[in-house]
Amino acid sequence: MKLGKDLIKKKFDDIDGKIDFMIEFCHTLQHENRELILKIKGLEAALDKKNETEEQFSEQEVLIQSKIDGLLKKLDYFSDSTTGKYQSNQ
Repeated sequence: MKLGKDLIKKKFDDIDGKIDFMIEFCHTLQHENRELILKIKGLEAALDKKNETEEQFSEQEVLIQSKIDGLLKKLDYFSDSTTGKYQSNQ
């Protein structure tokens, strides 16, 4: 009977060891999960910032292009008006 009790005790010890390992493994996974969630939030914030910066850049690009177009129109008008004066004086 002693042999049976020793075998049962050994099985329970094995089970206890495996349960301890699983609990520790779960804690490790939970820690890694928290770290990954924080990393994802950081990456999402960086992506939002990048998108906002790109949007601002696009708006500035449109504004600059508009100003360039306006200046080119003024130059064309000035060029046309001065060319007409020189031709009429000749």
